[in-house]
Amino acid sequence: MSLDSGAAYRSLQSAHRWKPWEPVLWVLAFVAPWALPEHALIINEVAIVALFAVSLDLVLGYTGIVSLGHAAFLGVGAYSAALFAKHVMPDPTVGLLVGIAVSMLLGAFCSLSIMRGTDLTRLMVTLGVALILMELANKLDFTGGADGLQGVVMGPVLGRFEFDLYGQTSATYSLCVLLVLFVLMRRLVHSPFGATLKAARDNRLRAMAIGISVHQRIAVIYTVAAAVAGAAGALLAQTTSFASIDVFDFHRSADLMLLLVIGGTGWLYGGVTGAIVFKLMQDWLSSITPQYWTFWIGLFLVVLVMVGRDRLIRPWTWWKGRP
Repeated sequence: MSLDSGAAYRSLQSAHRWKPWEPVLWVLAFVAPWALPEHALIINEVAIVALFAVSLDLVLGYTGIVSLGHAAFLGVGAYSAALFAKHVMPDPTVGLLVGIAVSMLLGAFCSLSIMRGTDLTRLMVTLGVALILMELANKLDFTGGADGLQGVVMGPVLGRFEFDLYGQTSATYSLCVLLVLFVLMRRLVHSPFGATLKAARDNRLRAMAIGISVHQRIAVIYTVAAAVAGAAGALLAQTTSFASIDVFDFHRSADLMLLLVIGGTGWLYGGVTGAIVFKLMQDWLSSITPQYWTFWIGLFLVVLVMVGRDRLIRPWTWWKGRP
């Protein structure tokens, strides 16, 4: 092993190791629904949104591809899991796998259209797919149309844990799925495959010149991201026992971009951080000013972009950088 390759290997190994604060964060997350039962429902929602945001970060943060139609995979996962529970089997685990599989197939198909073309072309294609699926869900009879898919009854998780009204089981279930998929995604992005994704993101032509199959890697990571987004959609349908065309709406994809603006891209905790901050701010501000909460979130985003995330989190860097 040469000196350069050895240094690269050690860098990957170092990035792959868990930091001391990470296990503490996950333990607190799993304790929260039981320590704060009145907030279990919002914790469940945060976990689902965080999983959805991390799926987009795989595409945006590690390959540099912007998508305005990522809600298509969320919606397909939600409807697949809900239809499977209603007509085939109410088992949540099997339904989750079905939602992931169907979204993965859709992601593999859509990856053919995003491997080539400009960023504007990709934006329009991804947005168009979401709008087409939204219209199909609105017109087809078996999806429930504009009223949504109702009458979805979910069985107990692993045959033992019933979904309760307080949302504690739902929150724990969603957090378990988030943790498992997060660990898998973490291994993926800190592997040699993940390093080639970053190389393609930073300079696609140079990556192709040194023999990296850029299009193939984009297709793979886009498919994986679609599967993770489908898992978030399946969780949403299973924990609410409902699926509606709202899951395909443009605001889902737009909110996702806001989450990554808040938390940052190119590190998986950015999606988790953005989901926590955004959902807690939304819940708190809407309880104080139901009509104008979007104004305050918009103002926060403007300040965040103008001041900078690092300076806002660590105020002393602002004064340190002053002349």
